[in-house]
Amino acid sequence: MKAERTLVLASQSPQRLKLLKSLRVPFRVIPARVSERSREKDPRKLVRLLALRKASAIGRRHPDALVLGADTIVVCRGRILGKPKNRRDGRLMLDLLNGRWHRVYTGVALVHRRSRTAWLEAAVSRVKARLLTSEALDRLAGKHPDKAGGYAVQDHHDPFIEKVVGAMDNVIGLPLANVRSLIRKAARHRSSR
Repeated sequence: MKAERTLVLASQSPQRLKLLKSLRVPFRVIPARVSERSREKDPRKLVRLLALRKASAIGRRHPDALVLGADTIVVCRGRILGKPKNRRDGRLMLDLLNGRWHRVYTGVALVHRRSRTAWLEAAVSRVKARLLTSEALDRLAGKHPDKAGGYAVQDHHDPFIEKVVGAMDNVIGLPLANVRSLIRKAARHRSSR
């Protein structure tokens, strides 16, 4: 495979890796370690910005690769929830989400540094959390410190989520329809040069 066609996933998330493998596209994993802080308040803009930040960080070191970045947030009652800072923060997030509908946004960015090209998309799903007791929330708090909102819909032992309207893979952290779209755009761009 030519270096330019190498796909790099700028994430160490096991869920994103598993989802991307299902596309049967060869790729490498090089985690991006960048700040996820931003003053952006629009959820769609925020997840695209952070996905682009992650992809660009790896793209600077691998300019001939196609670098895929992704970022996921949860929005409930106007509050943007990322990953919990600690167990207490995770419990506060679960309290806010408990028994409520909320939205999960994931932004994806595909960057080719050499041609100074980036493609961005975002997906959104509506999610309903079950109403759980305080004791059940205590048991769940801190269980998923690396997940936006502090829960993991793909965890069969996580009873928190009752219903998902929209793409489940978006809630897990990598909307594959959007990723396929970005890869097609990159292929068209390459063939037109």
